Amino acid sequence: MSNGEKDKLGEKLHDVEAARENEWARRRDQELLEKLREAAHDNEAARRRDQASIEKFHNQPASVAICPECKQELVPNTDERVGGMICPQRHGAWFGWDTVARIMNDFAHTKK
Repeated sequence: MSNGEKDKLGEKLHDVEAARENEWARRRDQELLEKLREAAHDNEAARRRDQASIEKFHNQPASVAICPECKQELVPNTDERVGGMICPQRHGAWFGWDTVARIMNDFAHTKK
């Protein structure tokens, strides 16, 4: 084999190796792009779910109060002396400022 033939064979081997590397890089880029598309799709789906939850929350009547712990609707307290709203699962009670002031006033008078 002459030097000219060796050079041509070397060039061909180099070209084949470069083509294989390019093909590998193209496939790898395709895989990464697909992962990015899936992530974008998942993010879009999550954004839509969040938006739907926000809209549902904002479309509730103003009189509806929700327990921050269990997310159930608060119910009116049947104790006429106190009033307010309570969680049906007993996670807490919520009162207006006038009720809080009255309770504090009653407490202050019973302390003496």
